[in-house]
Amino acid sequence: MDAERFAFAFDPAYRRLSRPFGVTPRSAWVEIGGALLKARFGPWRVTTPLNNVIGAEVTGPYALIKTAGPARLAITDRGITFATNGRRGVRIEFRTPVPGIDPLRLIKHPELTVTVEDCERLTTLLTSGTR
Repeated sequence: MDAERFAFAFDPAYRRLSRPFGVTPRSAWVEIGGALLKARFGPWRVTTPLNNVIGAEVTGPYALIKTAGPARLAITDRGITFATNGRRGVRIEFRTPVPGIDPLRLIKHPELTVTVEDCERLTTLLTSGTR
């Protein structure tokens, strides 16, 4: 399968709040291909084999104060969020937690939420057996 790239859906307020952190439409995307899931959000990156993905579902809405700006770490479960709007996104669950929020890669995340434009397509790709 050729790699398929998903752009983030930017709302104006999120665009303004994320720009100072290097998050722009050119530096924020999710890619599925080569048996890998790759997500970039400005300087933050998550890469993991697709066989590490054990679930994906469309979620939302999200509170602006909790999601806008840089990548966000959930204190309760160590999940990481790459958000560019408060409407909806895809929560991706991992078998083995993955690094992403810190440059030393010490914190591992059991899930990643991404607010891409085509949530349904990304969810389908991640949950189908034909990845």
